[in-house]
Amino acid sequence: MKIGFHTDAFNSAFFNFEKCLLWAQHNDLHYIECGVMDGVSWAHGLGYWPHLALYEDPVLVRRKMERYGVQFSQIDAAYPLSGTDAPLRGVPYVMKAIAWAAHAGSPRVDTTDGLHAPADLGDEQAVQLMKRSYEQIIEIAEAHRIVVNIEPHGYFTTKPEFVDRMLKFCDSPYLRLNMDTGNTFIAGQDPAAFLGRFLDRVDHVHVKDVSPSLAAASRGKQAGIPISHCALGDGVNAENIKRCFALLRDHGYDGVLSIECEGQGGPMIERSLKWVRDTLAELHVAVEGSPQ
Repeated sequence: MKIGFHTDAFNSAFFNFEKCLLWAQHNDLHYIECGVMDGVSWAHGLGYWPHLALYEDPVLVRRKMERYGVQFSQIDAAYPLSGTDAPLRGVPYVMKAIAWAAHAGSPRVDTTDGLHAPADLGDEQAVQLMKRSYEQIIEIAEAHRIVVNIEPHGYFTTKPEFVDRMLKFCDSPYLRLNMDTGNTFIAGQDPAAFLGRFLDRVDHVHVKDVSPSLAAASRGKQAGIPISHCALGDGVNAENIKRCFALLRDHGYDGVLSIECEGQGGPMIERSLKWVRDTLAELHVAVEGSPQ
């Protein structure tokens, strides 16, 4: 397997993207995931934001990353696709991200639904809206040969019965699943059982632990965690993550495990990285790019 991380880890540290590349190089990581935005913002323009804008030239971004020995595992374009504004805002955003990803060297783009049920749509109406949106998105994905992942992060996507329907929206190898251990847990699911149901469709994995206090206050009451303020291995989800790693190992998964946690400027995500490496070694999983 491969280990990477999401640049969300450095939101609070106000890193820019290149500083995340430097951190990756220093820690012998070769895969990175970041968000993209369609426009400008003061935080990004002043260098306080560890994500990228779609106006930045993707080929120049890719070349910069190559100098650090880093490549994209995934581009995060997770604008909710379950609301009535999805055709107006979400679909064009994801389509643009797909074309950008193809030039930037990212093999996949992440998508999701909204945290809550749409106030102005019934469940079936929302599902049909998402189906039409994904049909349009996958047409572009197939043209660029970019995988579009569905991430469990919202009202629909943290429920296995809806995920099963969503993965059948299009008969295409380019529509797959980004497993998330933290979001499934906080939504009240068993992460390993959730993963086991969709093992054949998993294309990328977000690894998140959950603190005891957050689990006590919110498990089963919310669908996703914006960023986990808990180092991997320190929370109540650690054993579930180990079970997920074992399932992935036994299934022959050789993709990226993308660490998602608050970094505290480095120390917390460094503890998380050590835990992932130690746990994979304990499970006899070979890791690409890890120290020998």
